[in-house]
This record gives sequence, C-alpha cells and structure tokens, in this order.
Amino acid sequence: MESDSLSRRSLLQAIAATLGAAALPWADIVEAAGQAHAHAAAQAGRAKVTFLTAAEAADVEAVAAQIVPTDDTPGAREAGVITFIDRAMATFLSQLAADYRAHLAVFQASCRVQHPGTTFASLSSEQQIAFLKTVDRTPFFESTRLLTMLGMFTAPSYGGNRDGIGWKLLGFEANHMFQPPFGYYDRDYPGFTLDAGPTK
Repeated sequence: MESDSLSRRSLLQAIAATLGAAALPWADIVEAAGQAHAHAAAQAGRAKVTFLTAAEAADVEAVAAQIVPTDDTPGAREAGVITFIDRAMATFLSQLAADYRAHLAVFQASCRVQHPGTTFASLSSEQQIAFLKTVDRTPFFESTRLLTMLGMFTAPSYGGNRDGIGWKLLGFEANHMFQPPFGYYDRDYPGFTLDAGPTK
C-alpha cells in the first residue's frame, strides 16, 4: 500500500539523514541525542525505557529477539536493542515516533485478535514466530527489523550493541589504528608521529 511505502521511506530517509549528520564533525542531532543520553545510561547501568511503555517495550523486545535470537551466541536481548530503539524514538528519530507507536498499536491489536487475552511477549517462541509470519510485510515489522539491525551493530554509544556484542559476532575490533596503512593522513598533525602514534 502507498501509506506503507511512505512509512518505510520516511524511516529510511530519517536514518540516512541521521547517519549522514553523524559523518559531520560532532553533528548536533547525533551528538546531543545519542552521546549525551548514552553517557547517562552508562552511568545508570541498563537504561530504562523513556518513550515506550513497559508493555510496548516488552513486545518490541520480543520481536527483536526473534529477529536476532539468543542461541549459542548473544542476541538482540543481550545487545540491548530495545534500549537503542527506545532512545532512537525519543531522540534522534523522534520525527518517526508517532508513526512507529501507531504501527505498534496495530501490531498489538492484530496479535490480540489471534490470541485473545494475551500479549505478543507472553506467547511461546513458536507462537511468536507463527504470528510474525503473518505480519512480516507490515510497516511495524519492517521498521523494527531495520532498527534491530542498527541496534545490534551501531556504536554502543547509541544505546544498543551493549559491550560490543554485535561487533564481536562480526569479528570487528573497534580499535583506532595509527600504524600503516592508517595514520598517514595524520602525519602533519601537531604532536603525531607515524612510529609512536599521537603524543600527549
């Protein structure tokens, strides 16, 4: 449907704009909304949700956990994807928050029709998977899938990828490199030497 297409396009455009801004030196949107909130969350341990209600967060986290499940390796729950999604909707993707919550409400209502008197989060894993197969083309699921991937693999300062879990799954090491082939672009920086790296 056209509205669904527009919703997905809006999400992608907002994410692209945010990531594009992040490429600029200390971009205001990302720096203020991501870094400041991430620092406060780090000081307080596991962040509490601020945009989603507890019930909404439980359902969204359950969906994310089916997208990247926990098995012999950590999944979306361990990576704190729900914290990323909640923070994104409260801050740097706030322009999409109303639509996301509306799509979530439709998802929850559809779940109650199929499973009266319960919530998605309370269903068994098999029931969750069966239900998700019926809604995997909806704006809510497609948005949550994309947000889950971002929450798994983006920088931990944005609330997800807790303790670099996602990076470890990929074998990525977030180490700055000042040895060749990196570092040559800094050779004219005051106090920098190629052999010793930056000096204090």
